[in-house]
Amino acid sequence: MTGKFSASSTTTSKKIVNFAKAVFTTLIVLNLGINSSIAGDPFPRSQPRDIGENTEAAFKAVFKEGNYQAGQKYLQQAISAEPNEPLAYAMQASLAYTNEDTATLESYSTKTLDTAKKLISSDPLRGNLYAAVGHFLEGAVILTREGTVSGVPKALSRLREVYKHLDKAEAISPKDPELNLIKGYMDLFLAVNLPFANPQQAIQRLEENAAPEYLVDRGIAIAYRDLKNYPKALEYANRALKTTSDNPEIYYLKAQILREQAKKQKNPQMIQQAIANFDQALEKKSQLPAGVVKQIESERRNAAQSLK
Repeated sequence: MTGKFSASSTTTSKKIVNFAKAVFTTLIVLNLGINSSIAGDPFPRSQPRDIGENTEAAFKAVFKEGNYQAGQKYLQQAISAEPNEPLAYAMQASLAYTNEDTATLESYSTKTLDTAKKLISSDPLRGNLYAAVGHFLEGAVILTREGTVSGVPKALSRLREVYKHLDKAEAISPKDPELNLIKGYMDLFLAVNLPFANPQQAIQRLEENAAPEYLVDRGIAIAYRDLKNYPKALEYANRALKTTSDNPEIYYLKAQILREQAKKQKNPQMIQQAIANFDQALEKKSQLPAGVVKQIESERRNAAQSLK
């Protein structure tokens, strides 16, 4: 999941790449109790897709449990056993970003796009959808390598390709939950970062047509956090926790929201609540990437120091 495209510092680059990570590692795909006749498709639609058992297991480990270590093991199996599934490559790209491995991020971003293009002939909905994902990831690579000054024009050209493919996918099935989840996250990102965009339209898309519900709630919580509407952000974070109570990243998100709300209201009790949620996230730090743990610990220290 905020800067603007015109920013002259590296902040914009980092936040756009962070959004790429958020989109392509959180918006797709857990088995959250939705019955499906084909393994690996957690979306409630009339024509389920066979995403693959290993890819599904990786998603479940990372996004429902917040267990990146287990997810990486499943993902390595998915790359070998399910080579035609673009989701697996998108997730590898996202994990590479988390590990600050730009070369691997670039490699798997390209594989995401290439695999998606091949999928278009047999499944134009998901093929175009993940062609959009691939172009977005490649735009993130450009910003990572070149920064905002020289990278933004190239990244914006990728963004045009993103929406070209999303429009094609939407023409095929405008209410598809997978499509609306991805497009809803992208629209929220642009709405939060660009002054002329309307975040409520993106939120409405997510609420009305996207699934699974947990990822909808999580995305909306992030949007309201960035919009500084902390009561609404907290409401959606708590809704996400109802179905993902074992995921340390949701407690981290809730802690961030509480911390910002506490600063706004000058409420020390709320800061203590934020610290408690940081601590709950850190109880499972062994399953999180080292960089994420470092960031949680840093934010936790800052919150504690504010009480002195």
